[in-house]
Amino acid sequence: MYIKLFKPLLDKIGALVLLTLLLPVIMLTALAIFMTMGRPVVFRQLRPGLHGQIFPIYKFRTMTDERNVNGALLPDDMRLKGVGKLIRSLSLDELPQLINVLKGDMSFIGPRPLLVEYLPLYSATQYRRHEVKPGISGWAQINGRNALSWDEKFKLDVWYVDHLSFALDMRIAWMTVLRVIRPQGVSQSGHVTMPKFTGKQTNDDEPA
Repeated sequence: MYIKLFKPLLDKIGALVLLTLLLPVIMLTALAIFMTMGRPVVFRQLRPGLHGQIFPIYKFRTMTDERNVNGALLPDDMRLKGVGKLIRSLSLDELPQLINVLKGDMSFIGPRPLLVEYLPLYSATQYRRHEVKPGISGWAQINGRNALSWDEKFKLDVWYVDHLSFALDMRIAWMTVLRVIRPQGVSQSGHVTMPKFTGKQTNDDEPA
């Protein structure tokens, strides 16, 4: 009852309320990005959602388009700076995903939507993260976020799928607020973003 009825209803009501209340923050964030990095302010990227169905996710831009002499983009750590780094540390880059929640593509709480290119690399167990809608925050985010290894992150995602409940979602929501106030685990040591998933599987797990 909670998963099929109340969770989607709470998501839509919550997204509408937060979009209204946070409109000044959203507008100021957009203005700061436009003034320091130009357009686009929001970028759209395809991600897999419930049952692996593809949808467009929205995020505030945090990296510049700086390139080297050959025209190739500079490494992430050289393009993430200043305003972009602040926006990401405060998780303000996730605010446009309230639109995704309102549309029904995402939930407030669930496994983070990853890249489409990872889909064929998942093991059967890892793919189970798609049994629920992806979320703005999730069990892995409050337990280490990008500081976790891929194996740890997938285990936490699957644990959430198996234990999903109203009480667990409320716990994650509260811990998310605390993580925003006291940021931690934004990136792994030596990386400003999560290293790419290469399809590593445990010995007792078959490909999806």
